[in-house]
Amino acid sequence: MVSTDKNQSSEVVFILLGFSDYPFLQIPLFLLFLTIYAVAVVGNVGMILIIQISPNLHTPMYFFLKNLSFLDFCCSTIVTPKLIENLVVEDRSISIKGCISQFFFATACVVTEMVMLAVMAYDRLVAICYPLLYSVSMSPKLCSLLVTVAYSWGIITSAFLTYSILVLTFCETKIINNFICEYLVFLSASCSDKHFSEVILFLFANLSLYCTLTIILSSYLFIFVTILKMHSASGRYKAFSTCASHLTAVTIFYGTILFLYCIPNSKTTGLVVKIESVFYTVVIPMLNPLIYSLRNKDVKETFRKLMDLKIISQ
Repeated sequence: MVSTDKNQSSEVVFILLGFSDYPFLQIPLFLLFLTIYAVAVVGNVGMILIIQISPNLHTPMYFFLKNLSFLDFCCSTIVTPKLIENLVVEDRSISIKGCISQFFFATACVVTEMVMLAVMAYDRLVAICYPLLYSVSMSPKLCSLLVTVAYSWGIITSAFLTYSILVLTFCETKIINNFICEYLVFLSASCSDKHFSEVILFLFANLSLYCTLTIILSSYLFIFVTILKMHSASGRYKAFSTCASHLTAVTIFYGTILFLYCIPNSKTTGLVVKIESVFYTVVIPMLNPLIYSLRNKDVKETFRKLMDLKIISQ
């Protein structure tokens, strides 16, 4: 009986409807998402290269930012090409193995990014609240350890969630009203008992979301208290500007995820779910390098110097 279930699951094909309900928008959406993906790739790869080749950006803050850009690049590359493909082809099917693989890597990136944003909040806390101890506290060894923890937790969480999908049985081809293989897609498509999978989802999703959010909110509470105690207006402005980019990225990222997963399903239409999913898997990876480059003097100055050197060399 078990082998029969496995054979049935292995033959299952998911059909990702994506935005096929709106045929008149297929070409405009194709061009839009292709542009977004191109900007995301150029922006994140460019950010990584700028930080890598600029000695003045070899600091803990930019070390974390480089890893954030890498995660955004990976997340965008895992999700967006399939979305773009489904806008121009009639066959929108994806095998169960392909769907699970996409889920594993996308989940690992998203969860790791959660932890990375929390790590960056802690970095800002130390920089603003304990500036004299910053270089000692945020040592290269500690920074590497924090990044390792972020990636490890992302992979562990994704592995457990993926395992809880693998124990499910899928009995027939399923039409999925989305463009991405999310966890709820597997739960709705399964024809076996879902209790174990739902428990795993509840534990790991809430642990990752609320623990990282607690670290971020606690860090910014201490940061704001420290800033309010500053007597110098220029000092307060400098401290706020240091946090502005990260706070903007956190607000967009967590705001999108909380809106998507905290609103009851009965109040969430399929189109809203698609738009929200597009936002945190496709749009945010494009926005982050723009947020950090447009609001960051060091990055803009380094980019300007690189452009000047390029012009001179020509």
